Amino acid sequence: MMEQWMVPFQYEYLVKAMVVCAFVGAVCGALSAMVTLKGWSLLGDALSHAVVPGVVLAHLLSWPLAVGSLISGVLAAGAMTWVKAHSRLREDAVMGVVFTTFFAIGLLGISLYPSQLDLKSIVFGNVLAIAPKDLWQVIGMGGFVALVLLLKWRDMMLFCFDEQQARVQGLNVRLLHAVFLLLLSAMAVAALMTVGALLVVAMLITPGATAYLLTNRFSRMMILSAVFGGVTSALGAYASYFVDGSTGACIVSLQALLFLLCLWWAPQHGWFAQRRREKEVAS
Repeated sequence: MMEQWMVPFQYEYLVKAMVVCAFVGAVCGALSAMVTLKGWSLLGDALSHAVVPGVVLAHLLSWPLAVGSLISGVLAAGAMTWVKAHSRLREDAVMGVVFTTFFAIGLLGISLYPSQLDLKSIVFGNVLAIAPKDLWQVIGMGGFVALVLLLKWRDMMLFCFDEQQARVQGLNVRLLHAVFLLLLSAMAVAALMTVGALLVVAMLITPGATAYLLTNRFSRMMILSAVFGGVTSALGAYASYFVDGSTGACIVSLQALLFLLCLWWAPQHGWFAQRRREKEVAS
């Protein structure tokens, strides 16, 4: 029986997928803590779709994925900023218009060059068959984001928690805003290679939302979200072998299951804990 559970470790491509997913999941998890704190879930969703044209462009021109995604992410962020400044639309409406437009442009590019681009691998991810050059790009982007978060997490935390206070403290808020968008764009592409464009937003939100239910300290929240992201991603890649299903879907399903468990059973902020406090107040 034990031998059966060890079978996935006999395949090099599966072991590689588990390691890559764990790494990307951990970095996405750490970043998701800031996304949750900042309340930028919609922005994470927007950028996860907006980088698709950049990925398509990079494939067609044989550029590194990081270059194409950066161009696409910057253009999308600039478009959202311009439309918001020159219209009466609410920010969520602006994001919805811009990211669906960019996503449609990306899908159009895929449909125009079907022989050079794989729609399924971009939309749903294909970490089990990731090319070596793409693998190193994913590791490079994840390593860059992890390094920035490690060096600047206090400044980023203050920026996400209270932008006005960050400005009073002498921090360059505009620069931090740009850096945060860059980090989101980079991890959107890294996650796209593992779970696909449709599920990137879950990798950038769910671990942070889960950790938020378990602690009131940001440093602990960031560590927990990174652990949740890494462990569920590795287990999702492992479980995909036995269920013969999409790796991305397995990863996000595990993250959603963990979130639901914490939503109900978290010691302080879970549903049962709230009900217990309500009963104590009522009595």
